[in-house]
Amino acid sequence: MNQGAETIEAGLARLARLHPKSIDLALGRIERLLAALGDPQDRLPPVIHITGTNGKGSTAAFLKAIGEAAGERVHVYTTPHLVRFNERIVLAGEIVSDDVLRDAFARCEAANDGAEITFFEITTAAAFLLFAETRADRVILETGLGGRMDATNVIVRPQCTVITPVSLDHQAFLGGTLREIAGEKAGIIKPGVPVVCGPQAPEVMAVIEATARRAQAPLTVWERDFTIRPEHGGLVYEEENLLWDLPAPGLKGPHQIANAALAAAAARACGYDQSAVRTGVAQARWPARLQRLGSGPLAQIAQGGGAELWLDGGHNPAAAEALAAALGEMEAARERPLVLICAMSRNKDAQGYLRWFSTLAARVITVSFSGGREGAMSAQALAEAARSASLPAQTAAGLVEAVHDALEDYPSPRIVICGSLYLAGEVLALEAGDSVQATPG
Repeated sequence: MNQGAETIEAGLARLARLHPKSIDLALGRIERLLAALGDPQDRLPPVIHITGTNGKGSTAAFLKAIGEAAGERVHVYTTPHLVRFNERIVLAGEIVSDDVLRDAFARCEAANDGAEITFFEITTAAAFLLFAETRADRVILETGLGGRMDATNVIVRPQCTVITPVSLDHQAFLGGTLREIAGEKAGIIKPGVPVVCGPQAPEVMAVIEATARRAQAPLTVWERDFTIRPEHGGLVYEEENLLWDLPAPGLKGPHQIANAALAAAAARACGYDQSAVRTGVAQARWPARLQRLGSGPLAQIAQGGGAELWLDGGHNPAAAEALAAALGEMEAARERPLVLICAMSRNKDAQGYLRWFSTLAARVITVSFSGGREGAMSAQALAEAARSASLPAQTAAGLVEAVHDALEDYPSPRIVICGSLYLAGEVLALEAGDSVQATPG
């Protein structure tokens, strides 16, 4: 850090004070700021814009790896971060440095001139500014919340839009029904721009189809226009007049097969060839998505008891369904007692999440976490939710104690830390001997 330079944490805290709410979905404020900055969002390389409820980050990771396999320099914007805010902004393949980020914040704050703007809006503007000023061949752009009124939805003509599976989440902001949430997500569809759509519930698909039809946007749909299936340890991706043999995905779990297919279909829409897709699918990496932990204090404790230790940041019932399917496959391959160490945000459907493990898990050990935009559910309340979902549950004072508790009760268990990206961030920070960089959005 430069001598006397403001810390990133201090800068983030100051930016958060520019608006009384951490979430206030609108486009007027960011459009005003971007205009004051010279409209950097109009000077970007070709953009792949991704929305959905589950699988956005994994699909972005596949697409980043595909682009890099094709020899491209790739910008990536994702949220939230796990340990450091800088993770959200990848410039030409590298996480943005503190000095570059501080400078972008300062310029955005000066251009904003004290007007109200949310934390996510001004930091998104900073990302666009950096993307416009740093040479690259592609931008992988993930929405923050929703789509229609999301701060990222100022790209007039992306090269392609991608909609991952849509499910119930953030109902307070996006609507209480799947149809309403689908309407918000489908808001990223642009006139004439290809749309690639992953697996969806029928009512979600109806909204996406209607929106694409009104926008005259070519729509490519999972299991109608493209399919994928496991075969001989790899994958077979198929369209009407195309058949590609692909390797097993670099990301674990059966749900990643659909994410890989979605990325492959989007890659096809953007002109990538089979070689880039093959390499990218195999090389994709994304932390806290069914990640095996092999180092750090928690892993050392687990290994001392002959246990496997896994980390997953999914936090809604659809994510739990995918995780449960992956753990079921692991159990079929090698039986071990399954112990979940779980924490969740206060606004999440804990019982709906945990019920997917009622026939899989031997026990749930609940903990809490510090920070997080919504705040953590207490370990006691989460344990009650687990019991309501027909799961034996107990609380622990922290992650270290929870891993020790799992080892005391079960021989060589499979331990999965799950339920929250904020919890996942604490795990990864502990693994690296670091601390989580808390932010308000």
